[in-house]
Amino acid sequence: MTFQAIKTSMMKFVKDEEGLTIVEYAVAGGLVTLGAVGAFVLLGGSVATAIECLDDAVNGVDCTP
Repeated sequence: MTFQAIKTSMMKFVKDEEGLTIVEYAVAGGLVTLGAVGAFVLLGGSVATAIECLDDAVNGVDCTP
């Protein structure tokens, strides 16, 4: 391959906009993941309490959240 062919291939790769779509999906997926992790961290204690209360109710124990 000549230098000109390599340069042409590199320029075509750099100008290709389809790759941006993949990056956008990756960024969106990362943001959704961060949001889910943040929700679990913020709501973790109250969710654990609610699950324990349900467990107590199933076992016939009075639960006062």
